[in-house]
Amino acid sequence: MLDAPAAILLAIFGFVLAASIVYLITPLAAWLARRTGVVVQPREVRHMHRTTMPLLGGLAMYVGLLVPTLALVKMEPATKAILIGGSIITFVGLLDDLLDITPLAKFAGQLLAIAVMLYLNVRIARFTLPLTDESINLTAAVSFPLTVLWMATIINMVNFIDGLDGLAAGVCSIASLTFAVIALSLDRGTMGITAAILAGTTFAFLRFNFYPARIFMGDAGSMFLGYVLGVVSVQGVLKGAATVALIFPLLVLGVPFLDLARIVVLRWRAGVPFYKADSDHVHHALVLGAGFSQRRAVLLLYGWCVLLSGLALAMRWGSLAWSSALGVAALLMTFSMLRLLARARAGQLTPGRTTAVSEGGGGERAPGKGEPSSRPTATLAPAPTRAKRLGHHRGDDRARR
Repeated sequence: MLDAPAAILLAIFGFVLAASIVYLITPLAAWLARRTGVVVQPREVRHMHRTTMPLLGGLAMYVGLLVPTLALVKMEPATKAILIGGSIITFVGLLDDLLDITPLAKFAGQLLAIAVMLYLNVRIARFTLPLTDESINLTAAVSFPLTVLWMATIINMVNFIDGLDGLAAGVCSIASLTFAVIALSLDRGTMGITAAILAGTTFAFLRFNFYPARIFMGDAGSMFLGYVLGVVSVQGVLKGAATVALIFPLLVLGVPFLDLARIVVLRWRAGVPFYKADSDHVHHALVLGAGFSQRRAVLLLYGWCVLLSGLALAMRWGSLAWSSALGVAALLMTFSMLRLLARARAGQLTPGRTTAVSEGGGGERAPGKGEPSSRPTATLAPAPTRAKRLGHHRGDDRARR
């Protein structure tokens, strides 16, 4: 086991190395996507981007995490799960980006990646109850399905929030950096370093993905990020000996969790499958219902994530004053956001004008209240002969464009 100073130094170096790699190769990925025609075309007036957008950002992030992990991280079962399972899920995401595979096929690919974890015995075997020192050891009959449910939830909720420029990458940056600090504090050095590498990967990608985006991550990127976050949470946080270990990932990933829960309830009440494309997500409601600009909506959601992550860190170090203050602030923020979302959905707010300044310049009004979302078309060169419509929640802002 690495001692704490060595693990912290490796985590910092891993962050810098991953960020440097992604910063250097993302323009290359964008060039390759344009050269080969792996792009997203703005097909309708409702699409918020006005120019053709490259679609290989997820591949750049995959390479950005792969190289530092191979160079710096001890080859434990969890590391192998990230490398092998992450490769599988990135490949599945690329297939979905290019060929619009069915939701069932995509879910089967996710299960295959999760099966790699289980084969390597990376699973939720026990967790510590909140506010106690008692740990619950889970039998295999409970541990295996619980791990599958946990991983599938995180993978898909990251995929679901990938709906505005920079949103998924920024939320994952905040979450992975928080997981890195918590894992290192719990002497889970391997996962702490891995989480820091992931934070560097997503942080650098924001340079090209924050509004107005110059490249999209696609499903290859969003599912890969969700998978790695899931493994880190299972191996680096839930297995910790902290008295609130169960609470950490729920707080750190609280915004995506709430968005997913809200969508499942809304679609269940509407009698439609939860994976059906629409514009009911939190970020859609802020832009289309409340009239927020993309930038303002994303920054607001960043702030919400930072607040919840700060609460998790305060609870980790047992600071009653900070935990109480941040807990009250988080409750007020969450209540205010849910009230705002309810009012936006009920049509009690007047949507403003939202403009998107893309590479080609120009702006476009957001769809009117209640107008269904439409997604653009991914094409492989030559575009006129090999066009494919993108599936659900594809790439940054595509569920809305």
